[in-house]
Amino acid sequence: MVTPGTTTTLLRFATAGSVDDGKSTLVGRLLHDSKSVPADQLASVDQASRDRGGEGIDLALLTDGLRDEREQGITIDVAYRYFATPRRRFILADTPGHVQYTRNMATGASTAELAIILVDARHGVVEQTRRHAAITALLRVPHVTLAVNKMDLVDWSERRFREIADQFGAYTDTLGLRGVTEIPIAALTGDNVVEPSGRMPWYDGPTVLGHLEDVPVSHDPTAFPGRFPVQYVIRPRGAAHAHYRGYAGQVASGVLRVGDRVTVLPAGTTTTITGIDALGGSVPAAWARQSVTIRLADDLDVARGDLIAPVGSAPTPTRAVDAMACHVAARPLVVGDRVLLRTATRTVKVVVEGIEVQPGVEDAARWAGTGGRAADRLAVNEIGRLALRTAEPLAVDAYADCRSTGSFLLIDPSDGATLTAGMVRSAPRADGSW
Repeated sequence: MVTPGTTTTLLRFATAGSVDDGKSTLVGRLLHDSKSVPADQLASVDQASRDRGGEGIDLALLTDGLRDEREQGITIDVAYRYFATPRRRFILADTPGHVQYTRNMATGASTAELAIILVDARHGVVEQTRRHAAITALLRVPHVTLAVNKMDLVDWSERRFREIADQFGAYTDTLGLRGVTEIPIAALTGDNVVEPSGRMPWYDGPTVLGHLEDVPVSHDPTAFPGRFPVQYVIRPRGAAHAHYRGYAGQVASGVLRVGDRVTVLPAGTTTTITGIDALGGSVPAAWARQSVTIRLADDLDVARGDLIAPVGSAPTPTRAVDAMACHVAARPLVVGDRVLLRTATRTVKVVVEGIEVQPGVEDAARWAGTGGRAADRLAVNEIGRLALRTAEPLAVDAYADCRSTGSFLLIDPSDGATLTAGMVRSAPRADGSW
């Protein structure tokens, strides 16, 4: 429990791994042993465990919330959970292991600051392990933890743990993932999950929870220039607010201050921020993830979907988008498709001009977005490079620089279904070059 009045940081993390590696059990153990499970939910899971013929409580059921999941004993959807310790608050995403639900893993990891990739100590690194590591690298998740689970089934062997850690490290090096933390655990018994294990004296590193509490989380609001996607234009009625015109939204990155010279994109008009209104009154500045209303000096034509950014560091609008993407819909994305692209608060029409399907996960060195084979379509769960042409100028950043303004969805205009999740590879420079 968190003591009232204490200050804690927030960490978003995701779990991933192959089928039956123990992801849901690990998450259940974290929730149970950190005393983050309400009594009524614990009683419900205990009853469900007995109904299935179990001798004790099945901790995996704390996250396998769908009826189909409980009946099949697998995770299908992404299960989001919140819990907290005195040192940090957490939002976790327990993602599926089956190949056909790889798209769900991409969804769960898209906002994560840390990914826990589990492997079964008996089986070691398998294809799905490599696939999840590759997606983690593609999404640029800052921190990666390798949890070697079921150590009890390999007699707590240090040699086996080192073999798996070395194998995983050799693969992640080719992906550009650095600083992987390896932890040997037994989620079923709780060894090295919340409390240190006495059965692996050769390991002197952190427990899973200890690592989650200590891993550095960067919240530097000035790490990237300010970006403010306009969500709504506020024009109150009544004589008291006759001249008020504000632009509401959430600061996507950086910091914006009263007095800053800014550009409104894609039009390219410039003006000055004269006021920033937040809950409770006016403020001198707004940081990333704050929801505020910005007032400008000039009466410009600003609408939902426009982007406000500092003069001199604003992105250059473009009609050509070069991106990496994961296709999530059952129907394929085909060259020539006319779809909608939605990024932040802006939606534009686009045409798919080209597709390169990326090679298999065994060829990790080519996952940077080069070397794929040309194709006429991208199938469900496939990852590829897309060339898109927009119907109107679009202000975007490289995903590596800013997740919020560098990510997008492709949407079927006929029914609004999400087709593809994409990440902009690079953004044009001020002179129009790439």
